[in-house]
Amino acid sequence: MLQITIPPVELFDEAKKEFVWSKSYELQLEHSLVSLSKWESTWGKAFLTKGEKTSEETMDYIRCMTVSQNIDPVAYTLISQVNIDKITQYIDHPMTATKINQDKGTTNKDIITAEIVYHWMITFNIPFECQKWHLNRLLTLINVCNIKNQPQKKVNRKDILSKRNSLNEARKAQYKTSG
Repeated sequence: MLQITIPPVELFDEAKKEFVWSKSYELQLEHSLVSLSKWESTWGKAFLTKGEKTSEETMDYIRCMTVSQNIDPVAYTLISQVNIDKITQYIDHPMTATKINQDKGTTNKDIITAEIVYHWMITFNIPFECQKWHLNRLLTLINVCNIKNQPQKKVNRKDILSKRNSLNEARKAQYKTSG
């Protein structure tokens, strides 16, 4: 969970024709499957794409990430670039020490949506309480489950015989025998 503080800012009140100070806001944000699902239901498109988001889409995702209750909508208009950079860093952080080496040349052309991630959770019997995890951690768990559930690669018979012959030759040389 990420907590950001939006400090008070001086604003101009058009109705009263005077400068006033805004409140300070504390936002608790969670980049999770729940947030992703809320955003995608509003915008009707996949969030996890490489395409840039508009500032309106970005602000809406921050709203979807907010777990703090009763936040004044004005707070979102006061978010600074520093806070947006912090939020972006948080979203991009892997939140796990697990590293997965992907085979070179493989690409995943599927567009990942919230429903796809829920499908993976059901497939791998991942409990739904994990939907509140940081999204990168959840996706890493799904990736690990996928890797661990793949059948072991069969070794080519020719390779097995070749390895066995080289071991036999090494032993013959070591013990100075002819077989």
